Amino acid sequence: MRTYVIRRILQMIPLLIGISMISFFVLNLSPGDFLAQIEMNPDISSAVIAQMRAEFGLDQPVWVQYFNWLKEVMQLNFGYSFAYRIPVTDLIGGRILNTFRLSLAATILTWVVAIPIGVHAAINRYTVRDNILTFFTFFGISIPNFFFGLIILYFLARYGLFNLPVGGMTSWYHEELSFMGRMWDYIRHLIPPTIVLATSGMAGLMRQMRGQMMDAMGQDYVRTARSKGLSDRVVIYKHALRNAINPLITIFGFSISALLSGAAITEIVFSYPGLGNMLLTAVRQKDLYVAMAGLLMGSALLILGNLLADILLAITDPRIRYN
Repeated sequence: MRTYVIRRILQMIPLLIGISMISFFVLNLSPGDFLAQIEMNPDISSAVIAQMRAEFGLDQPVWVQYFNWLKEVMQLNFGYSFAYRIPVTDLIGGRILNTFRLSLAATILTWVVAIPIGVHAAINRYTVRDNILTFFTFFGISIPNFFFGLIILYFLARYGLFNLPVGGMTSWYHEELSFMGRMWDYIRHLIPPTIVLATSGMAGLMRQMRGQMMDAMGQDYVRTARSKGLSDRVVIYKHALRNAINPLITIFGFSISALLSGAAITEIVFSYPGLGNMLLTAVRQKDLYVAMAGLLMGSALLILGNLLADILLAITDPRIRYN
């Protein structure tokens, strides 16, 4: 296993270079660059535009820009933001923890709720409880996150449910609170966007768990376990669930890549100062190096998530071995 993990980590290097190369050239396929909108301003002379283009390195061929940026990345420097005029690492560093905190809370809520509900629905399939859970599942899958977020905002603003805030990450009096008060203030602001962000993922995961569990319950080894007189609890949670969870572990690996990019719409609705909104703006404005930093981090998380899923599969399923 150790050799397998080391080999997979070493394979990340050429894979990430290939992903970054394709992404860099794709981002440059559309006409114009970051200075295209500024060029339309009649108050800014062409000489100033040319000076800015040379300063940003946009006057060079695309392949030269890429290799210059790649050399900076090798030194853990992701370049310079055109819009904010600060290093990308400083810009992202101020927001990445906010997005990671929100996405991690939503991921934990999704899995903690969806797996038991999916198992319960499979055990009680085609009953009234299963039908009710299925209804709410389809509701969660169908409603867009931004619309559900607007509904939550309406009820929070109109009725002040549970005294939760309607947006932002902290209250205006945050610095005046005690340490525990500041922690509670963070949690209060985190609850609404976490619920909205977890809803769609929770619904889809519950359906996946229900389907996999129903399939496992019909297998021969489950019938054999029942014929041996094992209790329902042992049959369900030791035999059926252990095999049904394998496809969900693979999904978990893919979900890790969304920790930094999956919360963009929710962050916009709740005015949450995270990374997703900033990356969307960077792509629209062609703030090249900010967008590339987000794409590269998302790709790295996806590869690491798949590696983690493979390791978890080997732990949970003794039939899987890597050599």
